[in-house]
Amino acid sequence: MDYKDYYKTLGVERSASDQEIKKTYRKLAMKYHPDKNPGDKQAEDRFKDINEAYQVLSDPQKRSRYDQLGDSYFRYQQSGGSPNGFDWNQWASSGGAQRQNARRVEVGDIGDLFGGGFSDFFRMIFGEMDPQTAGGFGQRTSRTTAPRSMEQAISISLNEAFSGTTRTIITGNKRLEVKIPKGAKSGTKIRVPAGSAPGLQGDLYLVVDISPDGRFERKDHDLYTDISIDVYTAILGGQTNVSTLAGNVTLTIPPGTQPGQSIRLSGRGMPVLKSPSTFGDLYVRVKVTIPRNLSEDEKELFGKLAGKHK
Repeated sequence: MDYKDYYKTLGVERSASDQEIKKTYRKLAMKYHPDKNPGDKQAEDRFKDINEAYQVLSDPQKRSRYDQLGDSYFRYQQSGGSPNGFDWNQWASSGGAQRQNARRVEVGDIGDLFGGGFSDFFRMIFGEMDPQTAGGFGQRTSRTTAPRSMEQAISISLNEAFSGTTRTIITGNKRLEVKIPKGAKSGTKIRVPAGSAPGLQGDLYLVVDISPDGRFERKDHDLYTDISIDVYTAILGGQTNVSTLAGNVTLTIPPGTQPGQSIRLSGRGMPVLKSPSTFGDLYVRVKVTIPRNLSEDEKELFGKLAGKHK
């Protein structure tokens, strides 16, 4: 059995902080999630590896146990031992009280809920595989454990956060639709109660991450967007169309609008989480386009205007 380098899987140093591990995991999980890579077996396998690594490195007890294994394995290699000669049975059996008290990971864990279980390496180290029969790699012992909470990053668009959406959890041959409410933000946690899906032993929290939207910048419940108008509209005023998440609206540009000025559209922002009938505002930042190639007549007119203001 090969040693799995979970730090390398996530692309972090062994000294990485819990926050750094969580941030890196969420970024990778969103990139390789099956919803974003339908039919891509390579991305699916990468997603499973990322989840497994995070389940270990995000848990202080598991991480400590894993680091102890890493120290033992690296010392063994440095002493000239071959990769295939490491005695996994002996190491897995030598944890004593620490191993007996270690938290067990059941078949119905997050890996199964999102399309795949854990590796033989994981089960050997954390208790799903009996070290006395581990030579066959794959024999499991029956374990009971107290339910525990789990987290899973999910990525949704700004439009989905505006309108609300759903995500599907697959366990066995059954699907569970989880509702993402209107107004969800990055970091919003959606609780899936224990027992609501087959195999879900503890609560599952879907941690929302909003994908960047090229049209809007979000600040809490408010949105910000940019529009360009010509210099004539900025000086004289006029009307222009502005995109919102609910569709286009007509914006009135007052005479004398300055470059960089913001115009507020009340109630055109994001719905407020837990109060979806309340909305933030949309701030339209005005950019004024200066003409580059003026005709002789236009130059003459601007010249006359400039003379009046001197």
